[in-house]
Amino acid sequence: MSKRRAMSSAEASRVKKAGHSAEKEFAELIGGKVYSSHTGMKKDVLDKNNDFHSVKSGNKKWQIFLYGKKRFEDDDIFQVLNGFAELFLGCIYSFPESREEYLNDKRYFKEKLTKYMIALKEKLEVKIKLKAFLSMSLFNGGEVNYLTIKEHDGTFHIFKNNEVINILSDNIVAENSKARQDNQFNNQKVVFKYDDVAIGEIEMRNDSNVHYRQVKFWLGRDKTFSLLTKNINKKEEMCSRIFVYGQAIKTFTC
Repeated sequence: MSKRRAMSSAEASRVKKAGHSAEKEFAELIGGKVYSSHTGMKKDVLDKNNDFHSVKSGNKKWQIFLYGKKRFEDDDIFQVLNGFAELFLGCIYSFPESREEYLNDKRYFKEKLTKYMIALKEKLEVKIKLKAFLSMSLFNGGEVNYLTIKEHDGTFHIFKNNEVINILSDNIVAENSKARQDNQFNNQKVVFKYDDVAIGEIEMRNDSNVHYRQVKFWLGRDKTFSLLTKNINKKEEMCSRIFVYGQAIKTFTC
């Protein structure tokens, strides 16, 4: 199996622009506004009820977060999630400040990482801790009310935050990664699986000077959307191209 290629800067820029375009389009459809001043806080669009939406579209994988050590040291929500900040910082500090030093002895530093990834997996096997992690990662600890997904046909699909967290935590399991090639190492990631297929991962980014000693969490858009729609039977089209699901039907208005 060939080694997975990291997204190029041009591809990342294209995906980012597509996301911003989706935010603007959705805000115009619902009479809301883009809340771009809080980039990185998941508050993409503010609707007429003063509720926030995290709007996802773009690539096959959603980057839920990409954080360096400062975020884990300073973020209040990470600090109150028992043990998470320490484990993520442990992952980061497994690698030296100098990327050149890391490149000279990858094996040594990757072996240091394993104990933190194993401990992180064990923590995420506990359902209540998995739910807390998903709440923080997807909805900034509940500050964001909805996950809104733009589909390939141009429609938008709205899900309530707690329903997303419950469905994901009820269906995904955390595992550590296994080496598939001679130059790879076990336990370098936490892999989230649904029906024994990867739906997301927590991994270290060390592939460039720009993205070095950063923790990335991603979810697959198609698998996540399929999982949510499979587990929510109630769906309504509230206005043109806007579909609302489950608990969100009671709270969202166009």
